[in-house]
Amino acid sequence: MALDVGNPVPAIRLPSSSGKDLALTDFKGKKLVLYFYPKDDTPGCTTEACDFRDNLKNYENANTVIVGISKDPLKSHDKFIEKYGLPFELLADEKGELLDAFGVWKPKSMYGKTFMGVERSTFLIDETGKIVKSWRKVSVPGHVAEVLETLTTEKTL
Repeated sequence: MALDVGNPVPAIRLPSSSGKDLALTDFKGKKLVLYFYPKDDTPGCTTEACDFRDNLKNYENANTVIVGISKDPLKSHDKFIEKYGLPFELLADEKGELLDAFGVWKPKSMYGKTFMGVERSTFLIDETGKIVKSWRKVSVPGHVAEVLETLTTEKTL
């Protein structure tokens, strides 16, 4: 069963772009926007990352940290961060531990071929480490603004 609203986040540690191993539980005390994306430096993933980057101050004003996760290795994350000036953590989930826990590693198809890949998804986690909102099968245009609006308008956050 995949983690979703109401569940606490697991304490799985993953390598991060800051050079430390981090767990989602390390962010307790702040709200966390956790977004899963398919691949570094691809069009949709770049747009999403840059939208989060461009709205970072608004998220910080809402006491919220942004963290991205993909299966890409740290070397790929480092290039992605450098190329686009991304000011937030990217976690490398090469073994798919969090991808599986959140149920975002799914069968996908393109050009008639089926393969496993990341279903673009975002989770909002409260200060206690509990998932309070999820967006699955995310469409990139307008998504970052929608998450920010949820942060600033919902009373439960």
